[in-house]
Amino acid sequence: MKNLLEVIKETEARETALGHFNISDIVALKAVFEAARELGEPVIIGTSEGEREFLGVKQAVALVKSFREEYNFPIFLNADHTHSLEKVREAAKAGYDAVLFDGGKLSFKENIKQTKAAVELAKSINPEILVEGEIGYIGASSEIFNEVPAGAALKPEDLTTPEQAAEFVEKTGVDLLAPAVGNIHGMLVSAPNPPLDIKRIEEIKKTCGVPLVLHGGSGIVGEDIVAAIKAGISIIHINTEIRVAWRSGLEEGLKNKPDEVAPYKIYPAAVEAIKGVVLEKLKLFG
Repeated sequence: MKNLLEVIKETEARETALGHFNISDIVALKAVFEAARELGEPVIIGTSEGEREFLGVKQAVALVKSFREEYNFPIFLNADHTHSLEKVREAAKAGYDAVLFDGGKLSFKENIKQTKAAVELAKSINPEILVEGEIGYIGASSEIFNEVPAGAALKPEDLTTPEQAAEFVEKTGVDLLAPAVGNIHGMLVSAPNPPLDIKRIEEIKKTCGVPLVLHGGSGIVGEDIVAAIKAGISIIHINTEIRVAWRSGLEEGLKNKPDEVAPYKIYPAAVEAIKGVVLEKLKLFG
């Protein structure tokens, strides 16, 4: 089976994007896998530090690996938003396919220094693991917000520049880059998320030489997603919309079966709700 880098390159050649969906339980994992398998599209599962603390680092690897091996299907696992070398080491040793070292809140110089160390550490454990770096702070929570998170980079002068991207990639050796291009984590309660700087994505892609990752894909209008893919985005992260679907599906399951105590008889409604979101996103990305 092809490794994650090979799948990313194939996705780029088709001018499509790979879907990255965060999970913290088997319900969401089952839904994402079923949607991906139904469409025959490769997929990345993400677990943030908080999500893998709940699910278990080795347990997440075992679960994803079981789906990949049993069905011979390209499903991969990323250690999303990892903030320390200790957590990078933990994910690499456990068998994650990729890890994001998130230095977005650090100064540019310190971000380069720490991300470079993360790359060297992860590759010393597993030479094939992909390491992603991030430039610019875009918020930290996959939640529903009344307003844009404080400190998120949305002003043109705060966004990632092509020059920064090129320098960062050269000095750190990252395999993937997540730039700040107008995207934010989470979703706004009463409006679509801010528009993306498509021109900036094009310019960064031309200069940096590695696949680009769009974080905070939830809440962005479809037209912007399509334009971002054409401009050079290779991977798109979705988390908040998965969480919203999980909750609404679970509530529906409880409402339909108010006296039921068997979880496996309630969870299917949540699986279907999440699956619907993933199917929609994968079709949009492809």
